[in-house]
Amino acid sequence: MKTTIEWTHSTWNPVTGCTKISAGCEHCYAERMAKRLQAMGQPRYKNGFQVTLHPEMLELPTRWRKPQMVFVNSMSDLFHEAVPLHFVESVFEVMKTARRHVFQILTKRAERLAALAPELKWPENVWMGVTVESADYLERIDRLREVDAALRFVSFEPLLGPIEAPDLTGIDWVIVGGESGPGARPMLKEWPCGIRDECSALGIPFFFKQWGGFNKKANGRLLDGRTWDEWPYMTAERAEQLQLAVST
Repeated sequence: MKTTIEWTHSTWNPVTGCTKISAGCEHCYAERMAKRLQAMGQPRYKNGFQVTLHPEMLELPTRWRKPQMVFVNSMSDLFHEAVPLHFVESVFEVMKTARRHVFQILTKRAERLAALAPELKWPENVWMGVTVESADYLERIDRLREVDAALRFVSFEPLLGPIEAPDLTGIDWVIVGGESGPGARPMLKEWPCGIRDECSALGIPFFFKQWGGFNKKANGRLLDGRTWDEWPYMTAERAEQLQLAVST
């Protein structure tokens, strides 16, 4: 499914639903969307935002012919405790099969990620990331470093407070964004600038997603007068494939 998320092309949701575990979950966009879809009678959301497996969706990416970046479980968390290991393994098997795509996974459940990682086969087209919304959750980056993924990234979104000189050793890409939607909490300018400066010093690609707020389009994506759409290293062939998929 095509998406307007700035750092990916499509979403794939073999799991839907989640539960809140930290401050960044308070105004969850996926929860709002799931309840809206439930009210509209969308059959895949008959359980609302309860964790629900959708095995019928597993093979979907294998039918997408154009190479693209795919955000896995934008409406859930693949490493939620209610998702059994065998289903996580099935998701990874599909990602391995659909080698033309790049799959991007984000989790707040870094402890379970680290625990299951040795049981999983990590193909080179899987990018693994953790969400860190404030300095209280920096240990998630430590757990990510334990994972044998080809590319590791951190999403500081929604960024809810200052994070001074985070340890980004072993991290290949950083995304920063403010919270959007009803009740959005503000992001002060010095917060993303500090992370950007740390990335610049370390040579880590930096992607500024948005300022956020109730009207995120009006607030835009400019940081110090420009956009920051830096991407992690990819082979020239893979980059050309993905660019072609976006432009056609």
